[in-house]
Amino acid sequence: MTENPATRLYIPKPLIERAAVTLDTAQAHRLRHVLRLGAGSTVTAFNEHDGEWLCRMTEEGRRGAALVPERQLRAAESEADLWLLFAPIKRARLDWLIEKATELGAAALVPVWTARTQPERLNQERLSTIAIAAAEQSERLSVPQVRAAERLDTLLAAWPAERRLIVCDETGGGVPIAGALRGFEMMQAAAMLIGPEGGFTDTELDALSKLPIVTRVGLGPRVLRAETAAVAALAVFQAIAGDWRRARSR
Repeated sequence: MTENPATRLYIPKPLIERAAVTLDTAQAHRLRHVLRLGAGSTVTAFNEHDGEWLCRMTEEGRRGAALVPERQLRAAESEADLWLLFAPIKRARLDWLIEKATELGAAALVPVWTARTQPERLNQERLSTIAIAAAEQSERLSVPQVRAAERLDTLLAAWPAERRLIVCDETGGGVPIAGALRGFEMMQAAAMLIGPEGGFTDTELDALSKLPIVTRVGLGPRVLRAETAAVAALAVFQAIAGDWRRARSR
């Protein structure tokens, strides 16, 4: 049986040696009718609790399928506890942001409504599907939680005291991000907040500055689009205070 099957699936159900896991309708259709795989084909399955497993596919009736885990390839491992808070943007750019934030290891993706956020309808289920596909492609062992949108003030009112909030401030009022992150401990609970097109209002920045959990940072001398700022901030965090300081495990 090949060590590196081309197909990789996120399976939230427990993965236990020799215990068959029935796939949902969409996954079964993808394997059988899109990828043209049949009984005996090998597939990799993973989740954040059980790690990654080499599995053998079985067919169930005319349309169903199941995976039988045969051997664990990677054990579950700790990841950076990093949330991304962002003001919703236009659909195509938001889809790209969800994909790239997943690849960069965000643990949770949290849309927030700010004073200047342009109204956009959010399909939470569709965004979760994009995150799952990105996790499967990038070989991470978990999928970020895509949360329902909240008002910024409501979110801050219930903010956990142990989680630092790094606010990306395009006004020049923050310290350079690289310097601000050097004091962070690896795997410290943190969140990055990216503002909307047009930026935060002065009232929002004043309110954020008064919170003891907030660090305002700058992302260099240029003004970045919201999705670019998110990717840049996540990458810098992972390089300095996150899991980019650890070698790839396979």
